[in-house]
Amino acid sequence: MSFAGPLSRIVALAGLTIVSLPAAAPAYAAKADVELLQSYIGSWKGSSDLKGRFRGKDGGKVSCTLSLSKGNGDKVNYAGNCTLAGTAMTVKGTIVYNDAGKRYEAAMTSNVSFSGIAIGKRQGGGLSFSFKEKNKDEEGMGLAVNAAITLNPDRIAVNFDVAFDNGDKLSASVPFTK
Repeated sequence: MSFAGPLSRIVALAGLTIVSLPAAAPAYAAKADVELLQSYIGSWKGSSDLKGRFRGKDGGKVSCTLSLSKGNGDKVNYAGNCTLAGTAMTVKGTIVYNDAGKRYEAAMTSNVSFSGIAIGKRQGGGLSFSFKEKNKDEEGMGLAVNAAITLNPDRIAVNFDVAFDNGDKLSASVPFTK
């Protein structure tokens, strides 16, 4: 297995907390919730160092772009791209406020065969999503991902930690600005 394969999956898992495909239930958002979601519309970019080691290699650099745009109805669509360890990972989806569930819902699809949904909540003047998952990589090695994303009007922050069954660990805090 290459170093880039698991890292792409890790970033996809972390990116899950940012983006969404609409949930099955209809979403009827209050005006303030729609305005908050739409306040993130624009082009964002960020980079950081990937800390830790994986299979004898240092983490390296992570560089990402994220574009948020108005979707159908009250939804906000996104498309993101991260480069790390010589490979590119893309994600896309939609963020929505589900008034019936009183929550923000986010899910994603990626080019590394990962998709899923995360639940978000208001935190201060922004939104916060968190995500935890235990899974296996392409070669069957277990990994545990703990990721959080905070969206504020002037910045977005993605933080993630990954622990592998072999004892290796990777982490990053990626700040995004418009």
